[in-house]
Amino acid sequence: MNQEKTSIFQRPLWVVVFALSAAIAWGWAYPLIKLGFGEFGITPAMTGSKMLFAGIRFAISGAIILAVAAATKRSFAKATSGSWCYLVAYALLNTTLHYTFFYIGLSYSQGARAAILNSLGVFMLVLLACIFFKSDKLTNSKLLGCVVGFAGIMSLNVGEESSGGFTFMGDGMIILNALCSAFAGLMTRGLGKHADVFVATGYSLACGGVLLIIPGLMIGGTLPVITAWGVAILALLIGISTLGFTLYNKLISCNPVGKVAIFNSLIPVVGAITSCLCLSEPFYWKYLLAALLATCGIYIINRGKK
Repeated sequence: MNQEKTSIFQRPLWVVVFALSAAIAWGWAYPLIKLGFGEFGITPAMTGSKMLFAGIRFAISGAIILAVAAATKRSFAKATSGSWCYLVAYALLNTTLHYTFFYIGLSYSQGARAAILNSLGVFMLVLLACIFFKSDKLTNSKLLGCVVGFAGIMSLNVGEESSGGFTFMGDGMIILNALCSAFAGLMTRGLGKHADVFVATGYSLACGGVLLIIPGLMIGGTLPVITAWGVAILALLIGISTLGFTLYNKLISCNPVGKVAIFNSLIPVVGAITSCLCLSEPFYWKYLLAALLATCGIYIINRGKK
């Protein structure tokens, strides 16, 4: 009886299935974005084109989610002015700023390195949740897990310059992206108070995508080359956004942050491996060390949860 009343997004087995699906999908985005840049002829210096490429991806993804929401008769109840302000702020943070930093950073960094560095957002989210939510208390396990996880992030800068030293346009932008991701994770907890989470996800992606397209076009962004393979890559990225954000936002909105965030430890591992396989990037030993430490850190954080 109780099982029937419990949302599928709160049942332990399905939390694992959905969270793993989102994490694996997002891990594949790293090599696909870089492949997309190459196929569309977008170079690292073409900031406007990167924003346009990202904007098209998220605007279409948001439109798909809203269309599905309408077809399945989800609630589009009118939101208050305060709710609309919340949704627009969420779209700016979770999509526009988040992916502006991400796409710029990824074009100046190796996919494997960016994937591991981006896991910094997981630890930021765990610590921020302890500050903003009374239900998430700071424990010794969380502190130890964050120390281990940050050690993994720092290990990226071990080694010679040829194996990848810190750069602001590469690593710096990915760190800013991780910050946006962490704060957006906090805001995701409040989505359900302002609108149906599925509908709110569609609005945030569509609105955030448009807010990427407009400035991208204003600063001269174009898609220099359009090929069938490039369109196929873009379609895959749209699918990843649609699946990943829909599942993750719903899970975060009805479960403790740490219970869902643990699965994001898989993102850097999938991203690093797929980047090395798909992009023929060299696999440095420090990638494996960083991925293992990041995964251990998140495991320690959640192992202490009762």
